[in-house]
Amino acid sequence: MVRCVRLTQGSETCFIFHVPSRDRRDRILDVAISLAEEGGFENVRQRDVAAHAGVALGTLYKSFRSKEDILSAALDRETENLERRMESRPARGENAIERLDSFFNIVTRGLVRKPKYARAVLRAMASGEPEVASHVAAYHGRMTGLIIAAMRGVGRLSYTDATSSPPTDAEQTVAALLQQIWFASLVGWSAGLHGQQEVVEQTLTAANLLTHALTCDKLEKASDKLEKKRA
Repeated sequence: MVRCVRLTQGSETCFIFHVPSRDRRDRILDVAISLAEEGGFENVRQRDVAAHAGVALGTLYKSFRSKEDILSAALDRETENLERRMESRPARGENAIERLDSFFNIVTRGLVRKPKYARAVLRAMASGEPEVASHVAAYHGRMTGLIIAAMRGVGRLSYTDATSSPPTDAEQTVAALLQQIWFASLVGWSAGLHGQQEVVEQTLTAANLLTHALTCDKLEKASDKLEKKRA
């Protein structure tokens, strides 16, 4: 696969990206998850991943430049699978807060059921390695869509949903902040500061505060508009 990046108006620099076949990529990611769950972040060595996945070490390096790259790609793949599951079984609840509670229970439980792998993934995602950036961006994009879908009462935002009723600034703000709070709370869980349920409770508390603040802001703006009309 060749991707070209325009540097100036009259020239292009091209980079060659080696994309592994789907089966081989899945084998690599499955092995990395298994090694991480066996021994944590340090146990994911590229030489071992290549050997267990049945690929040459050079081939692995062409696709994944570091263990952080592999682990963050594994999380992105799991989030893609989560999108499909949520589409068929949306978060339940009578209102947005109840559905967010359901959603964050699902995603938290799904991640921490493999605690050593979860801690390894959190470390990889926060590593700041350049090759991880694309996976982090893809992951945040998927999570934003899932959070907004939960608030709206659907499993997943379809293309029609996104075009006919695009996410509002308020929805995107809430989704972005809840992701950050959830991730920070997971770091606390990883360090042993609190348990799995506290991760969900802290995120839900933030959701309540954010939605209340947005509601108050809307009411204040509506009141200001009414006052201007009366003046």
